[in-house]
Amino acid sequence: MTLSEKAAQLRRLHTDPEVLVVVNVWDAITARVVADQGSKALATASHSIAATLGYPDGEQIPRDLMIDMVGRIAAAVDIPVSADLESGYGDAGETVRRAIGVGIVGANLEDRMQPLADSVAAVAAAVKAGEAEGVDFVLNARTDAFLKAGDRDRADVLADAIERGRAFVDAGAACVFVPGKLDEPTVVALVEGIGERKVSVINVPGSLPQARLAELGVARISFGPWTQRSALTHLADLTKDLLAGGALPEGTRPLN
Repeated sequence: MTLSEKAAQLRRLHTDPEVLVVVNVWDAITARVVADQGSKALATASHSIAATLGYPDGEQIPRDLMIDMVGRIAAAVDIPVSADLESGYGDAGETVRRAIGVGIVGANLEDRMQPLADSVAAVAAAVKAGEAEGVDFVLNARTDAFLKAGDRDRADVLADAIERGRAFVDAGAACVFVPGKLDEPTVVALVEGIGERKVSVINVPGSLPQARLAELGVARISFGPWTQRSALTHLADLTKDLLAGGALPEGTRPLN
């Protein structure tokens, strides 16, 4: 597929009746393994990429390194790749332009609860960058309303998330990512407030089942850094077993 065809496919996957499930990856080999299991699209996890390269989360990794890694991921597979571009590294439009240049057709963009006007401007800049490159870039605009809620009243937090989500969609975002461990009434309110098949969520231990999220009208489910955490948990447990004299488990496959 051409880049434009991949972008069109990624957008369709966000509006198809079936919820889009993207298993987050952090390098070329995880991208190939995840793609080979029947994935329709991939999403990168910035936290996991940063950890892989020795950086803490939160835009501490240089943009050049992040762009290089998401480009390696995109080059490793034949399906659409959406990149976690954090909050845009100070210039959302330029960051998206560079991401498109290495084969990325969609992205997460965090608001970090900056003033709404600034966050909307970043979303608009990202969308405009895609248009300038001739790509129908699929922006999954993220609001950190729940992640940064602290002790605020839950109703106020929900109202903020909906207000920001609507504004991001109006600015051209295809979907609105609302990370957090959300209960069913909250998901229902988000879908009602932002739009059917316009809400993206993260699945963490204890989250609502995927089937129920699909029934509630969620467009996309991802897993953020939890896929890397799961892999590292297995590695840590395996290491303890091997150091204690154990053997590699039967059925281990040469996936690399």
